[in-house]
Amino acid sequence: MTKRTAPHAGAHTPGGRPAARRITVTLALAGVLAMPVTATAARADTPPPGQAAADGRQERGALVRATLLRTVPADRIRRELADNRWDIGAVRDAVAVYRLVYRTVDAGGRPTTATGLFALPETAERRLRVVSFTHGTELYRRDAPSTAVDPWGSAPALTYASAGFAATMPDYLGQGEGPGAHPWMDVPSETTASVDLLRAARRFADAQGRSMRREVYVSGFSQGASAALGLARALQSGADPWFRIGAIAPIGGAYDFAGAELPALLAGELDTKASVIYTSLLLVAYNRLHHLYDAPAEVFKAPYADTIEGLLDGSHRPREILAATPDSLDDLLTDRGRALLTRPTGAFAAALRETDSVCANWRPRVPVRLFAAVHDKEAAPANTAHCLASLRARGTDVQVTRFGADVTHTDSNRLGTAAAVRWFLELEAS
Repeated sequence: MTKRTAPHAGAHTPGGRPAARRITVTLALAGVLAMPVTATAARADTPPPGQAAADGRQERGALVRATLLRTVPADRIRRELADNRWDIGAVRDAVAVYRLVYRTVDAGGRPTTATGLFALPETAERRLRVVSFTHGTELYRRDAPSTAVDPWGSAPALTYASAGFAATMPDYLGQGEGPGAHPWMDVPSETTASVDLLRAARRFADAQGRSMRREVYVSGFSQGASAALGLARALQSGADPWFRIGAIAPIGGAYDFAGAELPALLAGELDTKASVIYTSLLLVAYNRLHHLYDAPAEVFKAPYADTIEGLLDGSHRPREILAATPDSLDDLLTDRGRALLTRPTGAFAAALRETDSVCANWRPRVPVRLFAAVHDKEAAPANTAHCLASLRARGTDVQVTRFGADVTHTDSNRLGTAAAVRWFLELEAS
């Protein structure tokens, strides 16, 4: 996720992209297709997409607007992916890429809107296989999939859609063109945003004379690995009357913050700058949702206490944030801040239990494959080990693929996506 970022070609940002590429690569936008929806959003227990709620309000997942970003020929997809070292083995079709604005709910259950990327293969196939891919951490809201201007933002969607899948990539709340602050690592709101994007995508596909199959293949990277498991759990429990889970392939996740990720951060076992960024994100985002402190100075040292919340409001680019934060947790945290992370209690402990429940409190009834770098310095390897043990203890059909010693956290995204699309295609063929 985060690497120390002097601006050189090898530097990476929290979204797992080369920092230099984020600045130099621009994708052209190609036209607008508008589908306005004017009614307000509804509660969680509303009818499926395309139906109005009984009281006249618009349901969750209603499509507000669809914008055609570009249509990409297959040979262009191959060049873009190959130039960024993504696998091109499954590329077959041209792809149309859209930004969808849709109705959903915020972390408190109040009506709001969110945005996401929707990629459709340009084929004669009318009934489409479906993949949901949830992205890794982005510090700058416009680096989310539907607004990113470099190939890394849309690479998973292009990979899946060019292989014949209808691919959704939610921006999450407060990212892309969505309003408000982003509730980082808040699995419930990641789940509602993901489910509601699937609903909006289904409605949009229907309007294009296409249809989306019921089974959803779910994957995601880093932050999105937990989000993927949250979505899979929701679909298995019937969160939507149409969609159901097909298979699950999370990549490089922090599935056990309390038991694996925080201990590794605090022990200095992970990249030091990554530890600073993730610790800051966790405290700031969870304080918004769960009130961990009254003033930033309680947990952050000067001068960072005066700036950290503003830096993480989604309007600042990664290099600005990385330059304005310290290089070690010792320089970032007060004694109280470190104690809070070392021994979470109260609302903080409860929130972490909810975040960490993605592997711990349910049994997927479909195959699961976990992908991880064996020496990941951003998502501690113990996360995957703990998730694997929890799922197997409940009798889940789960396998793990660990990438070699030279594979970074960022690399695991590329390698895991390549492996996942091959697996999903095999499942479809079987």
